[in-house]
Amino acid sequence: MPLAAQRHERILAAVRKHGMVRLADLVEQLGVTAVTVRRDVTLLADRGLVQRVHGGIALPNRAQPQQAREEVPGAYGPMATGALVGMVVPSVEYYWPPVIQGAHAAVAAADGRLVMRTSRWDDPAEDRRQVNALLERGVQALLVAPTTTGDAAMELLRRLGSLALPVVLVERRPPQELATLALDAATTAHALGAGLAVRHLVALGHGRIGLITTRQSPTSTALRAGWREAVEVLGLPSHAGLDLEVPSYGAAGWGETYTGILESCRELGVRALLVHSDREAIGLIERGRELGIDVPRDLAVVTYDDEIGAASDPPLTALRPQKHRLGKLAAQLALAKIADVGTEWPVHRVELWPNVVVRESCGTRPAACAP
Repeated sequence: MPLAAQRHERILAAVRKHGMVRLADLVEQLGVTAVTVRRDVTLLADRGLVQRVHGGIALPNRAQPQQAREEVPGAYGPMATGALVGMVVPSVEYYWPPVIQGAHAAVAAADGRLVMRTSRWDDPAEDRRQVNALLERGVQALLVAPTTTGDAAMELLRRLGSLALPVVLVERRPPQELATLALDAATTAHALGAGLAVRHLVALGHGRIGLITTRQSPTSTALRAGWREAVEVLGLPSHAGLDLEVPSYGAAGWGETYTGILESCRELGVRALLVHSDREAIGLIERGRELGIDVPRDLAVVTYDDEIGAASDPPLTALRPQKHRLGKLAAQLALAKIADVGTEWPVHRVELWPNVVVRESCGTRPAACAP
């Protein structure tokens, strides 16, 4: 049996010679098992040296045959009209409806149709099932928000990167282990948004800023990273113990937990909180009112999301992700790649900043602090 390095060189030589090689042919040429070939191909694909395609491998970024299509203008150039675009999201409730609406608006503007499937949080098997259903449906592009951790998620990402149709990740990026995987992505700069919130509160005179999140999620993870980085860069005093995870507002035990947090803030002299998301921020304000803690006089609160922040009492200062625009740009990118399928496109990683919306809960009147 050839050594791994020798096998890899022979695989690369075959791809360079033929442009595309079937896995079955590699098994025969190398005289090894199919499992060994698949393992070798996975390593080469993760390094960006080959691209996985149906039944085989090809050179990376191999152009596809040009097809004549009608086009309409878009953010990334002319968009194909009449396209069938598939979308897989982990939920159709919290956070995702505006993203879906933005994608739908872009596809509809190009006289196409968006076909959506719902998966589940942290369920790569369900992600794969829904992706397969859309491929069988005949979609010409995919917008996907998959799980990105674990072996099953990695395998799905590799498969998405091998498909001969445009794929755009939405609010997701390949993990570091697949850093060279040629997948487009449209994301929100959540970590930067947390930094903007911290800086806004520091500018108002706060030196200790608690972070409240409800559960582990890609957004919470990014907010935590941005919060920690801002605290360090700005040279703030120790924030140990101020990164807190709480039950969702209304869930079992929420009242006792929120009471404990607010009493601790009062004892520790913490007078500012960044909260993910609106419901939890409103719950903290309500529980604080019962404890005699006034917002914003005694405690400044900034929410991350702004779905219902304006209706809070007092209205919530918020970091607002541009969800509708994000979905729209992701769909426009996919449609532009369908229209220009014969061109070797660079990989696009689009990142949108959230907007700062200043209201009364931070202790600054909106007219006194520009977004």
